[in-house]
Amino acid sequence: MKKRVLIIISVILAIVIIAAAAAYYFGLIPDITYSGAHFGIETAVSSVDYDGDGIDDYADILLGARTDAENHPVYRSAYYDGGYPPEDEGVCTDVVWRAFRSAGYSLRDMVDADAEKNPEDYPSIETRDSNIDFRRVRNLHVFFSKYALELTTDIDDISEWQPGDIVIFGEDKHIGVVSDKRDRAGHAYIIHNAGQPNREENRLIRGGVSAHFRFDAEDIDASVLKKWTDS
Repeated sequence: MKKRVLIIISVILAIVIIAAAAAYYFGLIPDITYSGAHFGIETAVSSVDYDGDGIDDYADILLGARTDAENHPVYRSAYYDGGYPPEDEGVCTDVVWRAFRSAGYSLRDMVDADAEKNPEDYPSIETRDSNIDFRRVRNLHVFFSKYALELTTDIDDISEWQPGDIVIFGEDKHIGVVSDKRDRAGHAYIIHNAGQPNREENRLIRGGVSAHFRFDAEDIDASVLKKWTDS
């Protein structure tokens, strides 16, 4: 009898644990998050407002990434004539160009122009294709290595992780945008698309960070910068 009771209790506990894990994974249990202010961290503000909307670049990049996360595009890796997938589809790199679009930049045009001018810097591009080159993590890594500030990959150096930063994981396997939300230890959340239900999550603590950048247009030659146009 006791053995049967123990088995029943064990099964119930397993179900509860699995249900709780599933609820957390699907975002049904909201995280308790913090801001940089909770840790005495001053939020970095860009001196540039490229699109002139009254919001600095770093904040605009963050807002653009969050808009994409809230739109929750279906994860779909495909080639699109014209380069851009529809707003309800995308992969990790689409979070990034959409974030830059929010700040007024055409990341596609910037990568394409740089690859045309400096093909030796982009060994992965055998034949330039503006429809896809900007949607490859390895090409974005090259671009940001050249034109963005390269920052720490130590996730415990919490003050160095600022909203709007760009983070790359693994051997150019994944990319995302740093959120203004943090966990109880101060680790920044990441806005990214790997097909997961919750697109703004505590991703850094799972490891694998290989690069961390901040795009400061003030330090970039104006010829590199390309404005977003709707045409």
